[in-house]
Amino acid sequence: MTTALITGSTAGIGAAFARRLAADGHNLVLVARDTKRLREQATELHDRHGIEAEVLTADLAEDAGIESVAARLGDRRHPVDLLVNNAGFGNKGRYLDVSMADELRMLKVHCEAVLRLTSAATEAMRERGRGGVVNVASVAAFVPRGTYGASKAWVVQFTQGAARDLAGSGVRLMALAPGFVRTEFHQRAGMGTDNIPGWMWLDADKLVAAALADLARGKTLSVPDPRYKVLTGLARVAPRGLVGGISAKTGRKYGPQ
Repeated sequence: MTTALITGSTAGIGAAFARRLAADGHNLVLVARDTKRLREQATELHDRHGIEAEVLTADLAEDAGIESVAARLGDRRHPVDLLVNNAGFGNKGRYLDVSMADELRMLKVHCEAVLRLTSAATEAMRERGRGGVVNVASVAAFVPRGTYGASKAWVVQFTQGAARDLAGSGVRLMALAPGFVRTEFHQRAGMGTDNIPGWMWLDADKLVAAALADLARGKTLSVPDPRYKVLTGLARVAPRGLVGGISAKTGRKYGPQ
């Protein structure tokens, strides 16, 4: 049985990845900050699917947390075949309204942790000649909108560049760029969601199914919904000034900063 390691596994997209991969027969390494929730999740997935679910408590905003997960990914005796870098969060407030400490914490989780964990995983995977990494970004990566969008744009560019460098090694890398998904994301950031149109919401389980299908096809970027494919396509070809104005307006209304 292969093993998948998922960061931010206890809620939202991370939990959907855990459910799907467990149902498909993969053993899991579940990573999050809340040990109690991790243990409950591990027990449920083990009892329901008969897989082994290892718990690893780690805060990826701290060096010690990143190092502990990187060490697990580099364990050659218990190899990880699929890494899902899903941990992340949003800050409420516009640029300069958010404290520098919170901005740097976001970059630590979204960029530094993704770089270090991807590197630890792919080094071991390249030695074996097989493996995969899914780095969860966002459609916010394609519009100029504050630190959140900038950090997710970095995830997309880094992942696609690393995928090219590792082409032919047997290791696949893919950036996943979802839109709005009903998770704890907005609640944790203190953002209301009542004003977000119903058509913009995605189902986490369907999103994960589409993402895994795209990974199997060898894609380096997955935008797993026709609605958001259209929106991101328009964002790429429209004048940057126009996109920036629209994204600033919609960002203040709907999304993280």
